[in-house]
Amino acid sequence: MATLQIENLPDELYSRIQGVAAEKKLTLNKAVIHLLKRSFEPDKVKIDPAQESRSMSAILKRIRSRPRVNPSDFGLMDSTLLIAGDRNR
Repeated sequence: MATLQIENLPDELYSRIQGVAAEKKLTLNKAVIHLLKRSFEPDKVKIDPAQESRSMSAILKRIRSRPRVNPSDFGLMDSTLLIAGDRNR
């Protein structure tokens, strides 16, 4: 098995890894392996049980009520311009 050595690990990150190790009753080494494995797993969508019981129409209404985000507010180009530019290549 391979060995990994990490230099200049920030104290705050080290403390958080220690917290995970203590919480899960793992050694520091096993906690790091656990965290690395978990970071490579595909994201699993967690559904809130309260939201799961909502009707589809209520969920869609909530989505439609969200304000439109304008990309230019964040210094980004409008995606329609990017797509048009791509098509013209």
